[in-house]
Amino acid sequence: MADFALQLGKLVSTLGVKNTIGEPQRLAADEVTPVAVSITGFGGGSAGELHEGGGGGGLSVPLGAYVQRHGAVHFEPNTVALVAVAIPLVWVTGRALRGVVRAAKK
Repeated sequence: MADFALQLGKLVSTLGVKNTIGEPQRLAADEVTPVAVSITGFGGGSAGELHEGGGGGGLSVPLGAYVQRHGAVHFEPNTVALVAVAIPLVWVTGRALRGVVRAAKK
């Protein structure tokens, strides 16, 4: 299990800001810095000395980009990603509110 934990530690140490804020790119006269949200998860276990296992996964959603134009910096959102995230969020919020209203009526 110690080998697995060390390997996992090395992998996790490579994650961080570089996964959420990309390298600035030059497009014509503008400088664009992409921004994303990254989520990772890992797990591991052991059933004895010879049986180690583990797994992990991750998700990265592009949120938009910081654009520097004529000396001013502003954020331009990725509307497709915002809609993709907003739809499930609105659905879950609606379900939660429905449960609260039903509980309040009782």
